[in-house]
Amino acid sequence: MNRARHIAIIMDGNGRWAKLREQKRAKGHEAGAKTVRAITEFCSRNEDIQRLTLYAFSTENWKRPTLEVEFLMKLLQKYLENELESYLQNNIRFEPIGDLRAFSKSLQHTIQNVKEKTAHCDGLVQSLALNYGAHDEILRAINKIKNSQESITKEMLTNALDCKDDVDLIIRTGGDKRLSNFLLWQAAYAELFFTDTLWPDFTTDELEKIIKDFTKIERKFGGLK
Repeated sequence: MNRARHIAIIMDGNGRWAKLREQKRAKGHEAGAKTVRAITEFCSRNEDIQRLTLYAFSTENWKRPTLEVEFLMKLLQKYLENELESYLQNNIRFEPIGDLRAFSKSLQHTIQNVKEKTAHCDGLVQSLALNYGAHDEILRAINKIKNSQESITKEMLTNALDCKDDVDLIIRTGGDKRLSNFLLWQAAYAELFFTDTLWPDFTTDELEKIIKDFTKIERKFGGLK
């Protein structure tokens, strides 16, 4: 039986969720943050799941309106400050991926603080992709190892990436069916699940069903069996 040891989620649909309710997009992001907590705590209780990677803010999201970006930065800061206790109570280790240098010093400090204070936790690893794009990640990895005297190998490149773990299952909410520059190297043999459910409405019951469907898939990894 397959085990979804590494689940990655493209959390899409916050803005549309708010629009359907005639609310500002900020309300959708706030509702989405509550879903992040519910899904993370659910995964922390599933012994098969070792890592949960959530696409929180991409390298392309800077193109959004300035006020929305500023709100997302404040929401991220507030989320991390509020979630630290939950991480510790649920034995969750926080590991961000992405190029954090673009964020304010205050936000960088908060991210690092939560990472350090949860470093001893040995349960689920929750990884938020922050200012993350797979192209950017791969380019930064190549630049780390380009001066090596040896031929670059798959192992060398993998070890230079932000995320070194292959993904078993990628879920995208919100109805679109694309990867949007997310974990392209790590997703080489990931199973892809797409749902029309908008992220704030995504429930642990739906996640549980997807995981159950995943376990029934015969994964061949390019072979015959």
